[in-house]
This record gives sequence, C-alpha cells and structure tokens, in this order.
Amino acid sequence: MNGKRTLAGRAGLFIGVLLMGVWSFFPIYWMMVSSIRPERDLFSAPTLIPATIDSGLASYRNLLGLTDYWQQFMNSLFVAGVVVAISLVVSVIVSYVISRYRVPGKSLIIGGMLYAYMFPPMLLAIPLLAIFARWGMADNLMGVIVAHCTMTIPLGVWLLWGFFKAMPMHLEEAAMVDGCTRVSAFFRVVLPLSLPGIVTVAIFSFLLSWTDYVFAFVLVSSDSLKTLPVGLASILGSFDARWGELMAGATLITLPLLVMFSLLSRYFIQGLAAGAVKG
Repeated sequence: MNGKRTLAGRAGLFIGVLLMGVWSFFPIYWMMVSSIRPERDLFSAPTLIPATIDSGLASYRNLLGLTDYWQQFMNSLFVAGVVVAISLVVSVIVSYVISRYRVPGKSLIIGGMLYAYMFPPMLLAIPLLAIFARWGMADNLMGVIVAHCTMTIPLGVWLLWGFFKAMPMHLEEAAMVDGCTRVSAFFRVVLPLSLPGIVTVAIFSFLLSWTDYVFAFVLVSSDSLKTLPVGLASILGSFDARWGELMAGATLITLPLLVMFSLLSRYFIQGLAAGAVKG
C-alpha cells in the first residue's frame, strides 16, 4: 500500500511539473511558431502546429532588412556585457567583505540592498533622467548601464552574501596556513568554489539588462542608441501592427537567453540553492 501511495505521489508530482513546464513554455513556443507562419495565417483560425510554413521567412527578412536590428543588437550586447562585468566585480567585493569582516551596520546594508531592488524601474527612471541630464549623460548608453546597475548590483550582493556566508571559513584559513595571502586565498579558493553563485548573478544581470525596456526607453532618445526591446516596440505602429516582424524580433531576442540557460542551468540551480542558505 505504501509503495502504491509513493508511486501515485511521484506520478502526481511528475504530471504537475509537466503541466507547469508546458504552461511556462507555451508562450515561447507560440511566439516562435508565429514567426515562421505566412502573414495570411496569423489572422486565421489558430492551430498548435502551423499548416504551412513560410519557406522564405519573410518576417525575418523584413525585420533584418528594413530595421536597424543589428545596430540595436550590438547596443543591447554592449550594455548587457558591461552591466554583467560591473555587477560581478562590485557584488563579489561587497558581499565578500560583508560576509568575512566586521562591518558596522551589516544587516542594514544587506537590508538596504534588498529594499533598493524592490523599487520598480519606472519609479527610478525619471529621477535618473534628471540626474543624468545634469551630468551630461542624457541620451547615452552609459546612463542606461548605470541605471541597470542600480537593479543588478543589489540583487547580486544579496545572492552572493548568502553564498559566501554559507562557505566554511576554514577553507581560506587552510590556504593561508599553506602560505597563501588573504587575497591569494580569495582567488585560489573562494572564487572557484563560488562559481555557481557568480554564474547566477551573471545570468540575472544579463537577463535584467537584455530585456529592459523602461530605462532604455526613458534615458535614450536617439535611434542609433536604441536597444532591442525599444527598437522592437517601435515596430508596433498606431495603425499598422507588423505582427510577423514582432514575433520574429521577439524570437531573436529570446534565443540568446535560451542558449545561455541551457548551457549554464546546472550552475544557475546550484547558485540559487547555495545562495538561499544563510547559515
């Protein structure tokens, strides 16, 4: 009887996870399928499997040929790459110092980091625009980078603080007994063991920066500096909605994220699990 209950519980859990996975992935699937449908099929009766596929991929050709997609792609890649680099360096240093040294107001600092992350982007975008205009950083990708870091660094510090706090101190002490300095022990012992947490912060930082619309829309006005989400939204006109091109552009934006998660999912899960332990 207990064996049957256990089997039924596992089957129920499997079905629940499967349904949740289908529910989560279905919008992505529908977006990808819509991007390869002929334009006439986009407004016909919907089918899960397209009856016909546009062999010429007209939506992708129109998107890449008639818009500044590649320039917007490079802008997004530049912004996301710099945001990831800055977020990792600052988050690692701040979280390690807070977890290993006696810092006055440590709990207040960590709580403030998490509290700062709770502010919605729109609430920060307008004040940041006023500040950047005064500093001469308006309509500049560096302003977008700084704005993104206001969201990614607090989250990175919070995640890595829990990760470093759960890491035994005696590992560094053993390395220092063997002749390593504090800095050398950090680079030889702490950083390699922190790889899952660092990858988690990098993924979150890239994801937040790559998909951001609010900051990029408010802080940048030049067409040559638009990022992918802002450029894609501009395709949606007041009277003409190019749904095929929109689906194609959204698919191209999503593909790097899917590749990144598929390659780094193991480290991502380990980082989330370790960062949740506050020891």
